[in-house]
Amino acid sequence: MRVRTSFALAASLVLAPAAGPLAAPAFAAPSTATAGAHRPDAPDVPDAKALRAALAMVPGEDATAALVRVGHRDGNWHGSAGVRELDSGRPARADAVFRAGSVTKVVTAATVLRLAAQGDIDLDAPVQGCLPGLFTPAFDKPISVRNLLNHTSGIKAGDGLGDDFAELYAHRFDTLTPRQDVASAIAKGPEFDPGDQQHYLNVNYTILGFLIEKVTGHSYAEATRLVLRPAGMRHTYFPGTDPRIRGPHNRGYQAVERPDGTTELLDVTEWNQADRWAAGDMISTTSDLERLLTQLFRGRIVPQPQLEEMFTTPPNLPDATRSAGLEYKKVGDQVFWGKSGSRYGYSALVGATRDLSRTLVYSVNSTDAKDAVPDPVLDAITAAALK
Repeated sequence: MRVRTSFALAASLVLAPAAGPLAAPAFAAPSTATAGAHRPDAPDVPDAKALRAALAMVPGEDATAALVRVGHRDGNWHGSAGVRELDSGRPARADAVFRAGSVTKVVTAATVLRLAAQGDIDLDAPVQGCLPGLFTPAFDKPISVRNLLNHTSGIKAGDGLGDDFAELYAHRFDTLTPRQDVASAIAKGPEFDPGDQQHYLNVNYTILGFLIEKVTGHSYAEATRLVLRPAGMRHTYFPGTDPRIRGPHNRGYQAVERPDGTTELLDVTEWNQADRWAAGDMISTTSDLERLLTQLFRGRIVPQPQLEEMFTTPPNLPDATRSAGLEYKKVGDQVFWGKSGSRYGYSALVGATRDLSRTLVYSVNSTDAKDAVPDPVLDAITAAALK
């Protein structure tokens, strides 16, 4: 299985410590769906009928729970469906916290850009000089902070705790530190000269985490208050080496094929994500991520001109779609900027048009969140939200 890393907008518009393996259920468990309100005199926008139809797919073989928030200039829509856990079949919690995966990079990028606005970070400065001793002599070309932000650094990926789900699952309670991860990446030497290509990798944002700590003198989690506080993200935190999800949450599952060809769902809720750190360790809620999206795009977290970095792709790479913390997709005549993220059992997304005339935030408990194959639940939600 490969990581699903793209900003998944539809163009058309394992076990917990005390649990045993669970057979894939018939998904007859109850589900719930709730909708927010829009102006009485406005058209049915967002398309509530299409959104309800998308959530009707949950629970199912592709997802056990889903939380969705859609905003439109004429109104908004909030919905939830699925189950909190398979054994009880209780309805999914609409206020659940969840693993946001690479959506963390939006917070990391915004923190770096706020520090740049304060004069504490120079985006053009070589990171080798900012973090002495981190790089080997093989990295003789200057790598700017901006190269890290837009994934044009040329640094290769670090070594993880396994190459497939089975290996990673066996090590789910082990700790791989960010330092170990980066050291293994640096030891491989550069992949290309800085700025020559765009290659999306977590290592870029892990190094930005080091930079944030060096500049602020605080831990990464403490330093991100520069973003979390003005965004009003009161339920967002970084678990570090703690494998648990603190607070109300919907459990995550991974579909695994048995030798006889049948499928079982392994509970993957508890998992030490320490190596993801500034690249993907955040736990949040859909309401917090909606606040992040709207406050950020309104310029209330990162001031101009630094905010432009989040809407600017490398000018010398015409096919590049990633900027500082975000990426864009064109759907019809609209351009959506956002970020998706996935950890086993959890898929998340934040996205919007730059003028916030349409916004989308979701958390879906996907049963194969790391698969590169398109997920029908995610596709149905995005298609309905962007209709």
